Amino acid sequence: MKIAVASEGLYVSGHFGHCEAFTIYEGKDGGSLDKSVTPNPGHRPGYLPVFLKELDVNVIIAGGMGETAQQLFKENGIKVVVGAEGSCDDIVKKYVNGDLKSTGSVCTEHQHEGHCNE
Repeated sequence: MKIAVASEGLYVSGHFGHCEAFTIYEGKDGGSLDKSVTPNPGHRPGYLPVFLKELDVNVIIAGGMGETAQQLFKENGIKVVVGAEGSCDDIVKKYVNGDLKSTGSVCTEHQHEGHCNE
């Protein structure tokens, strides 16, 4: 399983499309996770879901995400988890342990200043 977290440094980004990077966790035998960071190649309508699918990502975690993006991820077979806050490592541990659930929130503002993740 590969889990991508929209990230700003070590923390979950408030909006996936304008994040600095995607911190990608890949499950290994024995339950350990490898971690890598892939810079965000840029926000273009419909591009990021396909980009992450090409990286074999199964789950995307973000603070906030628009409705169209959520639908495109689902169409690409990628599970969407929104409403996450905190350090990427902690959030992924919670997800793997079954303790992180999506709030289902949808970003409606595209100024990305304090409106996502509500």
